[in-house]
Amino acid sequence: MNQLIDVKNIALEPDQLVNNDKIATPMYTSSALFEQEQEKIFHKTWVWVAHASEIPDKGSFKLSKVGREPVIVARDRKGNIHVMVNRCRHRAATVCEIHKGKTSSFQCPYHGWGYGLDGSLRALPHPEQYGDDFDKSLHGLLKLRTESYQGMIFATFNDDIEPLEDFLGAAKKWIDLFMKQGGGYPVKTLGEHQFSVPMNWKVQLENTTDAYHFPIVHKSFLQSLDEEAEKTFTFLDGEGFVEDLGNGHSVMVMIPELVDLEEDLDRKIPERFAELAQALRGEGYPEDQVRRIARAVGGSGFNLNLFPNVACSMAFFRVLTPVAVDKTDIRHIAIGMEGGPDIANRVRLRLHEHFQGPMGFGSPDDAEVWERIQRGVDGGAELPILVNRGIEKEVPGEAGPRGHVSDETGMRAAYAMWKRMMQE
Repeated sequence: MNQLIDVKNIALEPDQLVNNDKIATPMYTSSALFEQEQEKIFHKTWVWVAHASEIPDKGSFKLSKVGREPVIVARDRKGNIHVMVNRCRHRAATVCEIHKGKTSSFQCPYHGWGYGLDGSLRALPHPEQYGDDFDKSLHGLLKLRTESYQGMIFATFNDDIEPLEDFLGAAKKWIDLFMKQGGGYPVKTLGEHQFSVPMNWKVQLENTTDAYHFPIVHKSFLQSLDEEAEKTFTFLDGEGFVEDLGNGHSVMVMIPELVDLEEDLDRKIPERFAELAQALRGEGYPEDQVRRIARAVGGSGFNLNLFPNVACSMAFFRVLTPVAVDKTDIRHIAIGMEGGPDIANRVRLRLHEHFQGPMGFGSPDDAEVWERIQRGVDGGAELPILVNRGIEKEVPGEAGPRGHVSDETGMRAAYAMWKRMMQE
């Protein structure tokens, strides 16, 4: 007689869970596996925590997460960036509950232990009760190794990991291209939309490299566009592609003519940005700058997935935080031009709201499908989840295997990295 196995609470071996063309259902449902992922992935690799523009000044800070661990990202008086676990070294209370701001120090609300912007323990009430050998230098906030690239700040608990730039590897080229959305100005964050979805974090990891769903899930978005823009976003029959960039990263190029936003600036300005271009001319911007800004506001023609928790998705940052095996927090962060024209940044925000905002055409539709996936995997636990689309037709790309824009090459890249880390 066959016995039922509780696949929600067992941790299977990575070889049992991930094959090249499919993954097993417990990847979305096993609580034990989720706990292993926190230790073997989110504690061991580079995790995106902030953009430099979110902490622009000395004393600026913001709260973030590395996996499920609460951290503070702060810029000290010398301009250096620190990432520290948001936990007092005395009795574990958080030392900061304000999401973002400026300060000169952090203080525990329980017993008053005070910490500097670099996490060092500066003062505590009645220290004499700890004895003469109490060393404050040994009781600062727990600090993470921190590095950044193009303003993107990453942190890790793993002191032995390779440098960030080596980890990013071939993805650096695409980050550089993505940052051309500054239109000649530095990129900055403008605001964000945060929400939680009852889904496993890997459902989101897959989505940003999935073009196959776009004309189906986002049909209402396509219908909301003018004819010219709708044609631009109807890309499954175009020359786009998806490529494995190594270390779990991938790029999905949907609109090849918008990969490098500084190329072919003489091309016709899209109708939906004609009013912006005319307003910029009226403010005295020269024509070459008008065209550069008008091109930049529409975003890049690709999604860049950076394993394990952030994507540079056409015109915004998409950040995932694993909360539980069946719950994930999502942040959609709009980006704009630091020092650029206000009218251009307003256009960027309106475009972000149109697709990614809470009343937009993109996020609500995506979130419904993600939730339905998590509900669906409660049935047929023995059935695999297929990630085999295009596997027979892949060709060598610049960095790794490359497939049609609708292929699942990027998912296979992420799961290969997942398997590698889970086996280490």
